[in-house]
Amino acid sequence: MQTILGASGQIGHELALHLKRDFTSDIRLVSRRPQKINETDELLSADLLDAEQTLRAVEDSEIVYLTAGLPMDTQLWVEQWPILMRNVIDACAAHNAKLVYFDNTYMYPQTDQPQTEDCPFEPNGAKGKVRGEIAKALLNAMERGRVQAMICRAPEFYGPRKTQSITNATVIDNLLAGKSAKVFLRDDVLRTLIYTPDASRAMALLGNTPDAYVQTWHLPCDDDRLTYRQFIELAAEVFGVEGNYAVLKRWQLWLAGLVNKTVRDAAELLPRYKVDNIFVSDKFKARFPDFQVTTFRQGLSTIVDERAGASD
Repeated sequence: MQTILGASGQIGHELALHLKRDFTSDIRLVSRRPQKINETDELLSADLLDAEQTLRAVEDSEIVYLTAGLPMDTQLWVEQWPILMRNVIDACAAHNAKLVYFDNTYMYPQTDQPQTEDCPFEPNGAKGKVRGEIAKALLNAMERGRVQAMICRAPEFYGPRKTQSITNATVIDNLLAGKSAKVFLRDDVLRTLIYTPDASRAMALLGNTPDAYVQTWHLPCDDDRLTYRQFIELAAEVFGVEGNYAVLKRWQLWLAGLVNKTVRDAAELLPRYKVDNIFVSDKFKARFPDFQVTTFRQGLSTIVDERAGASD
């Protein structure tokens, strides 16, 4: 049994598809209100903030994927992430299940320093701090031999379906709706973006590779990095729309944060939009040289094709 905790999000959805296609039909989907993705999926409703429900969710699992997310609410993150991670580690240890944790880069320095798996944790705010703390909790459990696990880390997303990311919300969705895209702070610095199906496909591969455990992995991204200006030009070409956009200054984002809690809670991430963001996934690419990373043109073409199909 391979179990996905937090199966209702985009990463969990894609992960279920790739596991079924490449590895197993014995898949359990866990969330508060799980829905089948593959016909053979087993569904289990659970609240991962409850230790007993988490134990039940992990029972009989060989591999557990933690892809759960929380709303962009700083207080919720600080209060709930440590509990959730503790419950999952305890459950995997109790049932001798391997754990694959899908992580982000919020704890990394928000500078132009290239980010590798050895990058130090230097968070810029409370969300980054708590993500660093729970990553360290898992690393400590791995080092003590309490659980066989790995960390799979990804930079900012873009992707199909209901991918939730700043790039999707401010650029892709706006362009497809015939609106002007929005860019935070600068349009001339390089961005590393990961295509969500690539992230899930890579995580399925890592989870089913025995010697990949007890390590941190950067998930594979297109190394042909673009600035947001270039990304919008390419997206407009692929989508067949005008590539209009506006660069939002810090004071504009500060004003927006006065009335929009999501914008306010994302403020700690703003420094990363002032400089090149270079996320390095060379370790994964050296270990899995046959893995084909989706190019930006391919990813954007898939997104527009999917939207067109959904509207038919």
